[in-house]
Amino acid sequence: MSHGLLKGKKGIIFGALDSNSIAWKVAEQAHAEGAEFILTNSPVALRKGELNALAEKTGSDTVPADATSMEDLNKLFDHALEKFGKLDFILHSIGMSINVRKNKDYTDINYEWLTKGWDISAVSFHKVMKTAWDKDAMNEWGSIVALSYIAAQRTFPGYNDMADNKAYLESIARSFGYEWGIRNRVRVNTISQSPTPTTAGNGVKGFGGFIEFAEEISPLGNATAEECANYCITLFSDLTRKVTLQNLFHDGGFSNVGVSERVMKRFEK
Repeated sequence: MSHGLLKGKKGIIFGALDSNSIAWKVAEQAHAEGAEFILTNSPVALRKGELNALAEKTGSDTVPADATSMEDLNKLFDHALEKFGKLDFILHSIGMSINVRKNKDYTDINYEWLTKGWDISAVSFHKVMKTAWDKDAMNEWGSIVALSYIAAQRTFPGYNDMADNKAYLESIARSFGYEWGIRNRVRVNTISQSPTPTTAGNGVKGFGGFIEFAEEISPLGNATAEECANYCITLFSDLTRKVTLQNLFHDGGFSNVGVSERVMKRFEK
C-alpha cells in the first residue's frame, strides 16, 4: 500500500538490470510512493537488460552511464539537474568482480581484474558523490544509499575480492557522508542486505549455500529484494533525517547471531 512517502522527491537509481535486481524493486517502490527518478546503468548493461520496460512502467528516463567514467557521470547529472533541479535521493546498486566471474581463487587473483572490480564496485560510489558534490546537486536533507554485504566484516569463502570492495564502499560512505552532512545535511548510508538471488549474486561460487545458511541462522529469515526496497524507501524519506554514516544490517538478525538452534541440531549426537 502506498503512503506517498516520497511524493515530490526526485532522484537517480543506479544499477537496475532486470526484475531480479534490488535496484529494480527500489524503482518500483519509489514510483509507487510518488517519486520521480532517472534510471541508469552502463551502456552494455542497458543493451543486455530490460530497463526500457521499467522506464515505461515508472515514467522514467533512462540514461546510459559508466559509473567509473567522470565524463559519463557529468552528463548524467547535467541531464538530471536540467530535468528535475536538485535531487533528493541517489541509490548506488553496483557491484562486479571479474575474479569472481572467472573463478579465480582469492590467493591467486588477477590484479588488473581486481582494480577493475574495485573501481566499479566501490570507487564508483566516490565518483558518483563527487559529481553530485561538485555540481551542488543534492537538496538539503537528501539521502544517498549504497548496497553492501556482511562479507565486508566477515569471511565468506568464494566472495573473493568483492569482500574487499564492500569494505571500501562502506568506508567511502562514512568519509564522504561526514562531508555531506556538514555541508547541507545530506545523509549517506549503506545497507548490508541478506544474500539475495540477484543476477550479480548468483555469480558468486557457493552463493546458494550462503542463502541457505543465512536462512537457518537468521531468526526472521532472509530479507527479500522487495523488503530491501522497502527499507531503501524509508531511508529516502523524511522519516530518517538523522540517520547517517551507518552501515545498516537488513538481514533478519543474521549479523547478531552466533549460531541458531536449527544449525546446532545438525551437530548434536
